[in-house]
Amino acid sequence: MLQTFLPLFFMTFGICLFIVLMQFLWRYVDDMVGKGLGMAVLGEMFFYAGLYLLPMALPLAILLASLMTFGNLGERLELLAMKSAGVSLIHIMRPLIITVSIICVGAFFFQNDAMPIVQVKLQSLLISMRQKSPELDIPEGVFYKDIEGYNIYVKHKDTKTGLLRDLMIYDNSDGFKNASVIVADSGRLKMSADKLLLFLTLYNGETFANQKGMSSNSGNKNTAPPHRRESFTTRDIMIEFDSNFSRTDESLLQNQYIGKNLKDLQTSLDSMTVRLDSIRSVNAQNVYETSYKKTLAKPQQPQVAKEEKSKAMTADAIEQKPETKEKEEPVIVMNFDSLYQAKDPANKATLLTRAKSSMENTRGDYFFRAATFSDEAYKARRHLTEWHTKFTVSFACLVFFFIGAPLGAIIRKGGLGTPVVLSVILFIFYYVVNNIGFKMARDGVWEAWQGMWLSSAVLTPLGIFLTYKAVNDSVILNADTYLNALKNLIGKRAGRKVEAKDVIIYSPDYQAIVPRLEQLSKDCKNYLADHKRWLNYISFWKEGGHDHTAQKLAREMNDIIENLSNSDQNLVLNKLMDYPIISGYNKLNTKINGKMGLIIGIFLPVGLPIYLLATYQRKLLRHDIKTIEKTSEELIEIIE
Repeated sequence: MLQTFLPLFFMTFGICLFIVLMQFLWRYVDDMVGKGLGMAVLGEMFFYAGLYLLPMALPLAILLASLMTFGNLGERLELLAMKSAGVSLIHIMRPLIITVSIICVGAFFFQNDAMPIVQVKLQSLLISMRQKSPELDIPEGVFYKDIEGYNIYVKHKDTKTGLLRDLMIYDNSDGFKNASVIVADSGRLKMSADKLLLFLTLYNGETFANQKGMSSNSGNKNTAPPHRRESFTTRDIMIEFDSNFSRTDESLLQNQYIGKNLKDLQTSLDSMTVRLDSIRSVNAQNVYETSYKKTLAKPQQPQVAKEEKSKAMTADAIEQKPETKEKEEPVIVMNFDSLYQAKDPANKATLLTRAKSSMENTRGDYFFRAATFSDEAYKARRHLTEWHTKFTVSFACLVFFFIGAPLGAIIRKGGLGTPVVLSVILFIFYYVVNNIGFKMARDGVWEAWQGMWLSSAVLTPLGIFLTYKAVNDSVILNADTYLNALKNLIGKRAGRKVEAKDVIIYSPDYQAIVPRLEQLSKDCKNYLADHKRWLNYISFWKEGGHDHTAQKLAREMNDIIENLSNSDQNLVLNKLMDYPIISGYNKLNTKINGKMGLIIGIFLPVGLPIYLLATYQRKLLRHDIKTIEKTSEELIEIIE
């Protein structure tokens, strides 16, 4: 099993990692193109990106490898041979269960110990690449704007000599009011050795610039300031342009949630919880202090006075019990409407203005406090989601194995066709559910554990169900099973097949069978008369959904068919094929007694749909009973 599984696992892992790495590349290609990054930087970035995406590729690789392994075994009938030898599916899966468990443990330690370092390295590289200036490559016929404070236009570039012809430069480095325009016939552009400065040498041109610090002679502020015009034969311009690749300080990211392991995350969560509780307490105290109820209630005594008074009261209580309690001062009750109406219009307007200003200040203060609390709560949630991620990836690998292995044993299709299609569908479903849970947990809609374990909670029952069905050799993916069930539901049952036997040992006793056929026809008439299509709801559930009379008729019919199948008369054999295959006399197909049936029918909402389905099946059953009655009468005529 290991010789079959491990090569497929390494192959599928490489393919899956390449696919997710290409997805990563398409996402960040704009930050890398045109920056002049060296191969060492790009190689380091791809290395850390591969390690960062490993937890995403690992569950998909396990799913695809396990599905292909057991699909190949089933397609080559090796799985059937092992089961025929008495080896159960769980015993066959045991080596792979141990191997996948080791992989899951390794994935956990990788997530806890290596992933914080990988995330810090990768994020610092991405930030550095975004901040790096683009490689200097001035195009022809358009304005180049990537040099801060300058717009450069080049009409034509001589690739052999490196000469730039027909240049136009807008210099806004000193501000828009002090802008200057330079026009030159040609020029050359060079970079300094330390890649911090650009040297631009211009030939045969003119400069147009505003006179700095001078105003118009007319004294009108709206009049444009005077400008100067300068002609030159050769002119050198030095421009600051840092094209080096400078790395971002990693210590800034190490203090974030991406750079912490379980121990550090738990320590940070403890401190954040204390800080959030203190912020809540301060905000609640502030709300109480600024409320009108506080100002109208009994004034609070200072804390020191309170403590002294409590000590004195305690000492007095030891000596003797107080006979009377201290009389509390009554709370002042004011009628604000009457006070407001007593004022003149000017004072009313003043009071309303002051109230509006006070409300706006209070609202702004609350918005600020809410924003502060929201930022702290968001950081705590991100730490919690990262804490749960350390476990969810390992558990997802185990769940995907218990989905892929039984599914491969059921479908019995190997290769890269059906397994790849099923794996992609399942992984996309997992990815969507996992992202939904993560965003719900990140935004505080759900608890962190609810959102991060949502995908595992959805897929674990599927893995248990598929494993159970595979162990019991179920045909859940056989299309004929569902087609037959659908045909039975709509009344299109399969026809009965009775063929003439080459060797007949016991010929049927026609004289003894005719009375049985007459009794069967009579019983069918009685059944149709006694059992109407609509059955009382309470009576239906009292019987537990069973129809014992129909079951008895079906057994008698099958016994007669078995006896007459030994006949050598073709008319008799052909008429036997007109008998229907009875189903539906057990409407629920379950062992439910009368008490349990009444509980389901009265207290559970599912009782009514089951009753309606049983009523529809009762209609089909009545049609089958009529067919039995008619066929029995025709068979009596043939025999006689």
